[in-house]
Parts: sequence; structure tokens; C-alpha cells
Amino acid sequence: MSLKVYNVLTRTKQDFVPLTPGVVKMYACGITVSGDAHVGHAYQSVVFDVITRYLRYLGYDVKYVRNYTDVDDKIIANAARAGIDPIAFAEKYMHQTDAEMDALGNAHPTIMARATECIDDIINFVQRLIDSNHAYVSPFGDVYFKLDSFPFYGKLSHIKTDKNDSGVRKDTEPGKQNDLDFALWKSAKPGEIAWKSPWGMGRPGWHIECSAMNLKYLGEQIDIHGGGRDLIFPHHENEITQSESLTGKQFAKYWIHCGLVKINGQKMSKSLGNGILLKDVLAKYDADTIRFALLRNTYAADIDITDNLMPESRRHVYKMYSTLAALRGRDFSGADVAKTDEKIAEIRDAFEHAMDDNFNTLEVIAAAFGWFNFINTEMAKKSTEYDLARIADKIRELFGVLNILQHDPVEYIDNIKSGVLKQNGLSAADIDAYISERAVAKQNKDWAMADKIRAELLAKNIVLHDGPDGTTWDVNL
Repeated sequence: MSLKVYNVLTRTKQDFVPLTPGVVKMYACGITVSGDAHVGHAYQSVVFDVITRYLRYLGYDVKYVRNYTDVDDKIIANAARAGIDPIAFAEKYMHQTDAEMDALGNAHPTIMARATECIDDIINFVQRLIDSNHAYVSPFGDVYFKLDSFPFYGKLSHIKTDKNDSGVRKDTEPGKQNDLDFALWKSAKPGEIAWKSPWGMGRPGWHIECSAMNLKYLGEQIDIHGGGRDLIFPHHENEITQSESLTGKQFAKYWIHCGLVKINGQKMSKSLGNGILLKDVLAKYDADTIRFALLRNTYAADIDITDNLMPESRRHVYKMYSTLAALRGRDFSGADVAKTDEKIAEIRDAFEHAMDDNFNTLEVIAAAFGWFNFINTEMAKKSTEYDLARIADKIRELFGVLNILQHDPVEYIDNIKSGVLKQNGLSAADIDAYISERAVAKQNKDWAMADKIRAELLAKNIVLHDGPDGTTWDVNL
């Protein structure tokens, strides 16, 4: 099976064939840095990080551009409220978001583009649209795209431009020739940040920056353009309109959009006050847990961040790491090489089959439960025909595409245990003391005291395991 992707432009799942064999040019719209990044930003960035990793796994040379919108109305307004220069305000949140994305385990894009670093490119793009009669300058120094000059508007979103269509947002800024025309360049208001242009002092409209940065860094045509589903209209529709009007060529071959985030079944929004900041999630959960939670979903579907999603994901990840740790030091030298190779091939094929089906990480994670159950079942036997260490290494290699299970298993488990102990004001020495006290109680046949100690620790999420070699402890997540 070859890679198939769902193309929003055609509303079909298609074979992925890049414009240039072996090379993929991809652009994903990033964040407007008007404040803290939230879990919706995390979802979109993880999705396109995994898409990039899988394309590279398949052997493609991927040039991935992601942008920051570092100047817009919200940034200017929020910077004014904070009493900070808008550029400094945006810079602060870009650095903060970069650190959070690093902590989330996202690889850096090939190019991290910024609108304010491409002002000359944007101005040149706008001027070329004016020269080709696709745009005009208003009496107030604003520049608008002339929508009726592009007959294919709506081909991505399937939204019509009929004035009676209530689904179309109609702006009524003065100076427009048509209320459906959209801004390419905005004239500066008094005191606003602005750049010199042929039409006066001003700044870019939102949509033009991505078209200009695509042209600058990737050229006239790209393989994949993506972002959140909320960007299909008007942002991505307008990008197509601008870019194809300028070049006369198809802008992007495949359009990929991830779903939106819900919180306990409700759409995440500021008006509902149910947003979750990324920094708050990172303060409570490790990157493996967060990525597992976000990728246990088909990317195009909305994801519901329920109260149980992160805790449940942490339990699953911890169990997987526990299995990996349990393999340490085991001798599989007598294993059947052919049978082991057959199992590894089966796992690899299942992984690739799922990922080739429109990057189906949900199916990969579902299959992984079976893979780990297989390892645990074989480990429980007196002997096994399989080299379980090699099988586990292959699973970890494949999960590198999701950037999960890449830590040292023992260190990961120790970190989780330390976190649980810290939450309960305990140390490892305290647990050893409890175990010793319980051992004395059992020696004295004081079963009530032994049970009491076990219950006290369980209430603190510490579980005791009695075995032939004594009592060990683990965390109960």
C-alpha cells in the first residue's frame, strides 16, 4: 500500500505523488502570538510534526515551513493593554511558544517564518497583484483583493460568494469596491506599528503573509498546505485566490486540515472560558503522555479533551515503558531468528498500513496495545521462541515517528515514580521504611497492621507487590 492522504480540495482520499519525485514541500499555518499557546495549538503542531516525521520515514526530503503571525490587530491591542511594544510583545510569546513546542517533543520546522521578516516580500506580492488588476488601492491607503477577478473562489471551502449567501463573512470597511473584497494591506492608524509602502504607512493583511512566505521559501507551487480546519475559510481560501491569481498555477496540490479541540464535549473557546493553556498541560504531564493523548485520534476528527484523557494516557504510556524496562537484562540468545523476524515484519507492516492510510495514528496506537500484550504474554512464559528485545526495539523505532517511547525506560519510570512520591510528600526511603514495618507486622502475624500499611500507601497511589524475592512497590496511576 502506498501513502494516501485525504485532500480537502477534492474531498477524496488520494495517492500521494509529490510534484518533484522524492521531495516534499509543505507549509502549515502556525500561531498568531497574541498570547499563550493553548492545547489546540499543540494538537495542530503535533499532527504536522508526525506527518513530517512519517514522510521522512518513507524517505522523502521534506522542506517544512511553519509560520508565526507576529503582527495583527490582536497583538497590537494586547500589547497596548500590557504597555509593551507590539514587536517585543510578539517576540516574548514566540520565545515562550518555541520552548513549549520543544518540551512537547516537536522537531523544528526546516524554516520558522515570521511575517515581520517578510515585509518587503509581502509588499512586492501586493504590488504585483495591483499591476495585474487583481487588487486596488482605496482612497484611504488600504489595498484590497478584487474578488470578482478570480472566478474559482470557493473551490476549497465550497462557500459561494453570492451576496445573499449568509455563510460568507462580509466586511464593510470604507473604500472597498465590493464588500466581499478582502484586505491585502492595511493603512496604519495613529500610533500603530507600521511599515513604509508605495500606498503609505501600513501593515500586511492576515492572508497575504502566508502566500508571500510560501512564495519566498517554497516557490510558486507546493505539495502540502495545512492547518486547523477553522482556517479553511476564509484564510486558506484567500491564500489560494491570491497565489493562483499571481502565478496562474495551482498553489497547493494537497490540503490537509486537522480537527478542532473540544473540552469535555464543548467547543473550546474564550467566550466559554474553557480553554486549556499548553504551559499548564506541560506542567502536569510529560510529552509522551500528551502526544499519546493527542494522537489517539484520527487527525481530521475533532478531539475531545475530557478530564480522563490525560490521566488514562499516562497510565498506558507508563505500562508500555514498564514492559520495556522489564526486558532489560533478559537473555533471548536462544530465540528463533526466523520467527522473530516474521513478528517484526508483521508489526512493521501493520504500522505502515495504518500510517499510509492518511496518517492513521489512532490505528497505530490501537495495534500497539496488541504488540505489548504479546510481549507481556511471552515474558510470562518459562521460555519463549521470540527475541522480545528485538521486537521491542522495532516498536520503539516505529514509535519514533510519533516521538513516543523514545526515553530510557528505567529513567522514565523513575521520573514518574518520583513525581508521585513528591505529590504525597514521600521519599523512596519512606516507602522502604513502610515495607520494613509491614514485613515485621507479617512476621508477627499482625495481618490487620500489614493490611493497614498497604491501604495507607494505596491511598497515596503506591501499590505493593509481594513476590518470592520480597516486596516491591510501584505507582498506581
